[in-house]
Amino acid sequence: MNIPVTVLTVSFNAEATIARTIESVMNQSYPEIEYIVIDGVSRDNTAMIARSYVEKFCETPGRTMRVISEPDKGMYDALNKGTRLAHGAIVGQINADDWYEPDAVETMAELYGRENYDLAWGSLNVITGKGRCIKHARRGLFWSTSHWCHPAAFAKRETLLQYPYPLVNSHDDFDVATHLYVDGKKLLPVDKVISNFTFGGMSTRKSLREAKRRLDEIYGIHRKYGMSRLYYVYRLIFEAVKYAIS
Repeated sequence: MNIPVTVLTVSFNAEATIARTIESVMNQSYPEIEYIVIDGVSRDNTAMIARSYVEKFCETPGRTMRVISEPDKGMYDALNKGTRLAHGAIVGQINADDWYEPDAVETMAELYGRENYDLAWGSLNVITGKGRCIKHARRGLFWSTSHWCHPAAFAKRETLLQYPYPLVNSHDDFDVATHLYVDGKKLLPVDKVISNFTFGGMSTRKSLREAKRRLDEIYGIHRKYGMSRLYYVYRLIFEAVKYAIS
């Protein structure tokens, strides 16, 4: 029996990339997918392009797709909304400028069937201005963002409803993952490429000011949940490396 899966895509002015994202969900090897595109009232043709795929997406038995276009308070507010609307046992979240590998949903659904995880994430192909690299999904020696891959993450819907995004900053995803970690929920990394990530969004902007903002936000999450102050040094090194490769 297939486990019902919901995939969410949040979009805003993404007409150049939204088709690739939708097609990556439509071309999944897994049959039973509910797909919800949550558009923040784009000023371009994003919503129109998304709606043009609905009929074709729903031709596959077990699949549904809907497009919602209405104001929101940003990406994480839209993801909270999508989770409340979802019917799947697990929920995946793929950004409007990223795309899945063909067996992404199948891999994460089968893992959930075996492990009943609260949160699991796979590896990412990271596409930078200098080429492609793989960010491997691991836990590492201690909990950090260095191996956390939100565009490759799937979570139990019940868990996401219990731990909604707090709408604090651009690292709400890591805030929720850290909350789950310290609460002893079941977190599983899978070192298999699940999705493809376009380096250059709000979490990767190249400037010293942006690097300092990320450092402060993520360190603040660690301290919020009582984790080591030594993380600041680790994150400082990580941001220096990210700045160099972008």
